[in-house]
Amino acid sequence: MDTRVTSRIEAKFRELGEQKGKGLVIYVTAGDPTLEATGDLLAAIERGGADIIELGVPFSDPLADGPIIQRASERALRGGTTLRKVMKAWPKWRKDVRVPLVLFSYYNPILQYGLEDFARDASKAGADGVLAVDLAPEESEPYVRTLRKWNLDTIFLASPTSTDERLERVASVSTGFLYLISRTGVTGERKEIAGNTRPLIQRARKFTRLPLAVGFGLSSPEQIRAVEELADAAVVGSAVVRTIEERFSVEGAAAIESYVRWLKQGTGSSPA
Repeated sequence: MDTRVTSRIEAKFRELGEQKGKGLVIYVTAGDPTLEATGDLLAAIERGGADIIELGVPFSDPLADGPIIQRASERALRGGTTLRKVMKAWPKWRKDVRVPLVLFSYYNPILQYGLEDFARDASKAGADGVLAVDLAPEESEPYVRTLRKWNLDTIFLASPTSTDERLERVASVSTGFLYLISRTGVTGERKEIAGNTRPLIQRARKFTRLPLAVGFGLSSPEQIRAVEELADAAVVGSAVVRTIEERFSVEGAAAIESYVRWLKQGTGSSPA
């Protein structure tokens, strides 16, 4: 008998399904511009209509991050942001944010923290899932086992270059949702949806009943609407981080709330 606790992520997608709605996932970098400001930004993003928030831990040697998120990580690292400081602040943020929160990290900081300690602290702090962007599913068994023990969803990535065999493997270790990268390369805003996005979504559907979220390059309601014709959620990262970079110092969190509210129009629903 399956005794696993239903996560906030599962519950959110179930709620969206019952409402025949689609999800908006927003990424921000913890500590950008400061750790103190991060809590205000998370609350503003929720008010703007985000269904799930991914909170990135800054890392000095990124592989998939484009220039916008790299700059955000550099600012956060200069400010002294670390995984341990993020964990310490997380319970306070959790009190003000009801939507699911996903911790987005490279695997090295998690290993340095200690896998068991990390899973325990993340769960107790109120995280709902973890995405270790550079962890290969073939090497993920200890990570998956430990996080599942602490009722944390394990979210993995798949891309247009993933073979069917790879997609099946990724699906087998994923819970919460499956994150599909719409294009190869690094993160960053694009004017058009990649042509191989639709085939990727169709192939992924063969191997999982999990919700499918598509990201990398999305920056407008029109792009979100196009993705969600087939997928269950759209992920916006670089465009939000750029808005923080350009507007937060002058306009504050209200500017980010307004931007997310604009993006939410692409899902066909309004903020609650």
